[in-house]
Amino acid sequence: MIIKDNLLAKQILEEGKLVAIPTETVYGLAANAFDGKAVAAIYQVKNRPQFNPLIIHSNSLKRFEEWGIFLPKEALLLAEKFSPGPITFVVKKSSKVPDIVSAGHDTVAIRIPNHAKTLSLLESLDFPLAAPSANLSGTVSPTTAEDVETQLGYAIAAVLDGGNCHVGLESTIISFAEGRPKLLRLGGLSLEKIEHVLNQTLDKTMLINNENPQAPGMLSRHYAPKTPLYIDAAVNHLKEAQYNEMAFIGFSQKHPKILGSNQIILSPKGDYAEAAQNLFAAIRKADALQMKLIIAELLPEENLGLAINDRLKRAAVK
Repeated sequence: MIIKDNLLAKQILEEGKLVAIPTETVYGLAANAFDGKAVAAIYQVKNRPQFNPLIIHSNSLKRFEEWGIFLPKEALLLAEKFSPGPITFVVKKSSKVPDIVSAGHDTVAIRIPNHAKTLSLLESLDFPLAAPSANLSGTVSPTTAEDVETQLGYAIAAVLDGGNCHVGLESTIISFAEGRPKLLRLGGLSLEKIEHVLNQTLDKTMLINNENPQAPGMLSRHYAPKTPLYIDAAVNHLKEAQYNEMAFIGFSQKHPKILGSNQIILSPKGDYAEAAQNLFAAIRKADALQMKLIIAELLPEENLGLAINDRLKRAAVK
C-alpha cells in the first residue's frame, strides 16, 4: 500500500517490516539496519544475491559516529560539500552493523539522502535504514511510489510516497577502505565535482566486480528491462523494416529511421541532470511499448553522461 504518513512508516519499520522510502536518487527498500532478520527480508523480497552489500542511511554524520562509524579526512571534505546528497562513502564498519548488511566485508557503505520527508523519518528512528533500490534485483530502479507498488507492493508492508525522485540515478560511491579514495560506482554526483574537491584523479579500476563486490551497483548486469536493450552502435547493420519493430532512447535528438511514437528523448535541451532524472522512467516506458528490441544512444562521456552510460551498458544485452 502507498502511504504518506511518516509516523505510520516509523511504526512499521520499528516492527521489523519493510517500507519503501523516497530519496533524491531512487526509491529504496528500507529496513532496520541493525536487525539482521529485517535485512534478510530485503534480500529475499528483491531476490538479491547475499554477496551484494547494502547502503545504510541516516540523517547526519553525528548519528553514524554515535554508532561507531567515522569518515576519514578526505571523506569529510566531500560530506561537507555534498551531503545530504547523492554520494555514498565506504568506510570501516562498526560492530553494531550486522555482517549481512556488509556481505561479510569489514567495511560498510553509508550516506545521507537529500529528501526532506526521509530525513525527517530517519531523524525519528533510533537506528539507520539499510535501503537498496526498491525493485527486483537486476531490474530498472524505481523513481516513483507507483513504480514500487507495481513491482513489490504485494511483498512489502508499505511504500512511503515522497513524489518523483529529482536526481533519478543512484548515488555515486567512493571507497575509503584502503586509504586513497577509489570510485566504486558512477552515480548522481558527477565525478568531475568529486575530483575537484579532492584535488586528485580517482582510481576507477573497481567499477565491475561480479564475485565479491564491496558496494552495490558493481555487478555487470543490472537495470535490465524485459525487452532486449542494445547500445545503438551495436545494431548499425539492421534492415530498414526492422526499425518499425524498435523503441529508441536518445539523449536530445530523435532517431531518423524509427517511428516517432516509439522514441523517448531524455532531454530535448541536452541537459545532463534532466536526462539522468528521466533515465529509468524512459527505460520503463520503452519496455512498455513491447517492441522486439530497444536501442539506446550513449551520451557524451562527461558530467552525468558517464553515469547514464554506465547504467545503459549494464542494462544492455551483452
